[in-house]
Amino acid sequence: MTRYCSIILCFAVAALVVLGLIMLTSTGAWVKGFSEYHFLQRQTIMACIGVIAAIFASKLPLEVFRKISPWLLAGICILLICCYVPGIADPQLGSNRWIKVPLIGQFQPSEAAKIIVIIAVAAWFARWQTEVHTFWRGFIIPGMIAGIPILLIAGETDIGTSLSLSVAVGAILFCVGTRLIYALPTALSVIAGAAFYIYNDPVRWSRIEAWLNLEDPVQQLGKGMQQWRGLLALGNGGPWGVGLGNGVEKFGTLTFAHIDFIFPVVGEELGLPCTLGVVLCYVLIALAGCGIALQATTLFNRCVALGLTCVIVVPAIQNIAVTTALLPNDGLPLPFVSYGGTSLVFSLAAVGMLVGIHRRSFVRVTEEFPLTKQTRLR
Repeated sequence: MTRYCSIILCFAVAALVVLGLIMLTSTGAWVKGFSEYHFLQRQTIMACIGVIAAIFASKLPLEVFRKISPWLLAGICILLICCYVPGIADPQLGSNRWIKVPLIGQFQPSEAAKIIVIIAVAAWFARWQTEVHTFWRGFIIPGMIAGIPILLIAGETDIGTSLSLSVAVGAILFCVGTRLIYALPTALSVIAGAAFYIYNDPVRWSRIEAWLNLEDPVQQLGKGMQQWRGLLALGNGGPWGVGLGNGVEKFGTLTFAHIDFIFPVVGEELGLPCTLGVVLCYVLIALAGCGIALQATTLFNRCVALGLTCVIVVPAIQNIAVTTALLPNDGLPLPFVSYGGTSLVFSLAAVGMLVGIHRRSFVRVTEEFPLTKQTRLR
């Protein structure tokens, strides 16, 4: 099965992208202030750009990214800082996640940061393989490499992305052999600090309270409205759905049905088989990504494959958990399915990198030895 990881990965991703375009046809037509096929057209264009980026990423050796990883990290930190600069930043809905780029329009640096941070951390461990158990080079310095962009992303009030990236970096630290005596206390301290921040932030804490009291009519009309209407959409669809285009929650009661809460619309219109199919696709992506990481011939490729798999699958887990009210609302899109050009392009580029790693894993260089004498077998 491991020889077919790339095929499984590509089929699962293609199925999700096609489903996303179909659902944008159904949901995007009802978004106020936009033409009927505005979101479908833009997402189709970004999907084509993403496929080109994936092909390019699969052909380009990862050693190129490894050599320039410090410059990439510095560049993405500058872009993340630009999210706080008036005139460059494009704040929306209380978040500073986007910047204005000429000819492109909106750009979300955190999507690029996920890939670059993974490459930078993997490049560090590839350079210092013999010191992964030490305190400074095995824990502190790689923690700082990942921590600075993560803190910048968290400051944009993009807690979901910072959490998913932290999980990906933590998976790399665990697999390379960073000592748990360093990692566990730090993780617990970060969790305690995050809990303290959320408790003292009225906006964040109100989301927690809404999530804990979704059956309260006050919350159903307030902070908990999205999750409540998402549950109603899933319930309305039942086992087999009401039919493509026949969902009712997307008409305005389920806000951002084309972005964050597209999964309940899938359940409402296409039913349980399709929602389980979406979950199955992400399971296949996780299995294929882990299989590619296991077959990688170098530590750098192995770390990159593991990290990229996490930055694709972990946000999917978060989104599905939020839309089914298993977690509080955090505003993360569903990879490959939700509307979002930056997310789609960089997610497809990550898939291309995984395919490239897998293809190069089967390259074997055979060394030829000179024939000194002939040996006759009897």
